[in-house]
Amino acid sequence: MKSPYFDDGHATFREEVRAFLAAEVMPYAAGWEERDTVPAPVWKLLGERGYLGLLHPRAVGGGERDLFTSVVFLEELGRTGFGGLRAAVSVHAYMATPYLARVGGHDLCREYLAPAVRGERLAALAITEPGAGADLSGLGTTAVRDGGHFVVDGTKSMVSNGMTADFLVTAVRTAAAGPRGATGLSLLVIDTTLPGVARTPQRTLGWRSAGTATVTLDAVRVPADRLVGRLDNGFYYLMRGLQLERLVAATLALGGMDRGLDELRGFLRAREVTGEALAHKQALVHRVADLATELTAARHLVHHTAWLYEQGELPALECSMAKLHTTELACRLADTALQLQGSHGYLETSFAARAQRDARAATIAAGPSEVMRDLIGRAVLNQPADRDAHARML
Repeated sequence: MKSPYFDDGHATFREEVRAFLAAEVMPYAAGWEERDTVPAPVWKLLGERGYLGLLHPRAVGGGERDLFTSVVFLEELGRTGFGGLRAAVSVHAYMATPYLARVGGHDLCREYLAPAVRGERLAALAITEPGAGADLSGLGTTAVRDGGHFVVDGTKSMVSNGMTADFLVTAVRTAAAGPRGATGLSLLVIDTTLPGVARTPQRTLGWRSAGTATVTLDAVRVPADRLVGRLDNGFYYLMRGLQLERLVAATLALGGMDRGLDELRGFLRAREVTGEALAHKQALVHRVADLATELTAARHLVHHTAWLYEQGELPALECSMAKLHTTELACRLADTALQLQGSHGYLETSFAARAQRDARAATIAAGPSEVMRDLIGRAVLNQPADRDAHARML
């Protein structure tokens, strides 16, 4: 689709990424799903191609590319149809390591970010806990200063890459929460080899190759120089980082829906009932028309949001809207595709079944749809009324 946001360089990059994924990922990704992991050599390949540092500084081996280069990469990653893979890669490159790039400082970038960009060290983001997720004020993992270390205690759950990560960018409580929960959080880099770190796999409905884990932190002594940014400023870092997370989730969903619609189109053209292809049945044609229209609208919303972000704004409202609309649409598209493919779609090994399992996770991660609606609704209702426009209407 022609777009004002992409140029010939983006088109060439898209072809490159699509060819790489076709050769190095698609033949093997189903096996990774069965083994609940993305193997270490794959991360090295991604790093060698520069795909793990597209936004990161050149000083650490990154590409410092424009945001729409990442949009291309994420759309193509979504098109693979493997939610676990896209979760694993996006968490590493766009959700955990950006905190290091933005406020980590020279030493942390040299020790952790640079090897992460090369695919030599795998990152995970540890925020959610068994009793707290979207409500950051409820986080209970503590980090108490003891000389040159922080002593960390707590449990993190639903950590994508948790089983294989070399380090965790971890939200910890370093002071009591303020009245609105916006104080007292910090970010620490925690090596998973430290004594007291224990990991237990969590078998999820979808996203299986993401290696999701519960991580228990029992009196883990973390060097104080592993603090990311300033002490007690973690809430503000997370609020900014979550906007990129939501934009990334929306972009991945676009790619997944593109693939899902392609698969459905192929099935409806090939499958015949009473001597006529399903693609000629008006009831089904109209359902596909609705999905294609909504997908195109979602694409424009996501690309416009990315453009706002690229301008240096922090479009929190648009990021929430994009995340809400695209991830919920992905669920509807996956459900419709499965239904229209009948018993073929209902097979556990079918693309439609996997797409349905994977799509649901994106409506929960990085803030569930209910939280997105609350954020959007409050933002809209708190906007000042356009009294001049109202007067003109009267």
